[in-house]
Amino acid sequence: MNYIIPIVVVLLVFVVVIFVYRKKHHTEISRLDQKRLDIQNKPVLEELSKVKSLNMSGQAEEMFERWRNKWSELIDVELPKIDEHLMQVEDFVDKFQFKKATALEKEIELIIDSCDEELVGILGELNELMESEQQSRVEIEKLQLDYRTARKTLLAHQYSFGAAGVPLEKELEIFPAQFEEYNRLTIEGNYLEARNIVEELDKKGERIFRLIGEIPTLLTEIQHKIPSDIKDIRNGHREMELQSFFLLHLEIPEKLEAIEAKLPIFKEHVIHLETENIKEQMAEIKSEIDTFYDALENEAHAKRFVDTSFAEVGQQLAEVSDFVDDLQDESDTVQKSYHLSESEVAVPVQARSAISGYRQRYELLAVEVKEKQSAYSSLREELEELHKLIEEQRIVAEAYFKKLVNLRVHENDGRDQLAQLEKRLHQLERKIQKANIPGVPEEIDARCAEIEKQLNVIKKELNQIPINVGVIATGVNKGDSLITEAEQVVTEMMENVQLIELLIQYGNRYRTVKPGMDERLIEAEEAFRNLRFNKALEIVATAVDTAEPGALKKMEEIARDKVVR
Repeated sequence: MNYIIPIVVVLLVFVVVIFVYRKKHHTEISRLDQKRLDIQNKPVLEELSKVKSLNMSGQAEEMFERWRNKWSELIDVELPKIDEHLMQVEDFVDKFQFKKATALEKEIELIIDSCDEELVGILGELNELMESEQQSRVEIEKLQLDYRTARKTLLAHQYSFGAAGVPLEKELEIFPAQFEEYNRLTIEGNYLEARNIVEELDKKGERIFRLIGEIPTLLTEIQHKIPSDIKDIRNGHREMELQSFFLLHLEIPEKLEAIEAKLPIFKEHVIHLETENIKEQMAEIKSEIDTFYDALENEAHAKRFVDTSFAEVGQQLAEVSDFVDDLQDESDTVQKSYHLSESEVAVPVQARSAISGYRQRYELLAVEVKEKQSAYSSLREELEELHKLIEEQRIVAEAYFKKLVNLRVHENDGRDQLAQLEKRLHQLERKIQKANIPGVPEEIDARCAEIEKQLNVIKKELNQIPINVGVIATGVNKGDSLITEAEQVVTEMMENVQLIELLIQYGNRYRTVKPGMDERLIEAEEAFRNLRFNKALEIVATAVDTAEPGALKKMEEIARDKVVR
């Protein structure tokens, strides 16, 4: 029993392994057989039948026979061979010769893949042939149409092509022979060779048909349009020189001669059908001619501007110069009464210096205008800049003049504001005097004294010669701030005094019924008489609100209303 059990286990394991290997190889055999069926079922014959729609001769016939022979060989030889190998694999598996079965399965895989590649190649060549024939037929028809159109254009417009017509006709002469060659190759079934003809004609056609469209335009521009533009520019240049325009800086005559020298060369290139570089150079020449027109027109506009604006700028300069001189006098006068900073004093001085420089530039410009030895475009630029600079000085001068005029306004405003501050201080003092209080706290007296001192500073400054309106404005702002703070403090004090009196009166009803109320009220009255209003309010408010919660808030509203009234 000790030996039997292990033997049985080993046998069982062996049987399981054998079963697994057999299952694996049967699965592989099924897979390979399916691949064989996939090849066998490919629609090769149906695809080959499409070729019969072509002329079955020459190259097409050779290719068809080669494809059919390959297919027959696959069906009659290779696929039966695969069947035999698959049966042999099954025999090896049944005999448990798994190693031989594996090697033969790999060989079958290679054969099947080889057959599949052959079929893919056949179908690819077949599709190429069919597509080539269809595409060539469409393209050759277009080429024939374009050729006929080109021939008609050459015949109908020979004068437009000039000497270029002969080489163009020679270029077109190759097309009929190539069309015939294409037809011959198609009839003979040599479709791939015919495709080469179409591709070659397409390249030539693209060039020749483009030239037939370009050359008339290029020749017209070279022989007529550009010479006409050159003539117009020369005439305009000559007329402007007779009108005393200075045009030497433009160098137009020299540039026109250079263009004229290029035109015969361009024409030769066009006659020999060499247009690529010529088109680019022609575009540059046309752009240059446009700049000549623009330059002459710019000089004409500049002359009109100088003629109409020169005197205006001179008048502007004279007016601003007079204004700045008056401004200097006004500044000197104002300095006697008002204080001006160094930068403010320097404004008219700097303005006069700038105007003096502008006057020199204007006088030099006047000489240039009179001598007519400068381009009007440069004269215009100088005149425009002068106008701009003079206008800027005018704006600065007017702003400074306005500032001088406003000094008197600021002084008067300062005096009016001082009067208002004095009135507010007087009203505040009367308000304190009328208040039913035992005296005025030291803080209030100190604030009023500080306000009085500040108002005296403003008065003193207003009596100074020269007056510094900046100091006055600062003093007025400070005085206003001091009085505003004092008004708020006095109002708060009067509200507190009114509240203290109301709370003491209200607390009297509890003086005998609430323990400690009498002592707290006496203490609050003592603090009130000693002008310690905040201390008095704190004592009585705590006492009353303790005796009757909510009473404090009610008394605050009543006190506030009485003070407002």
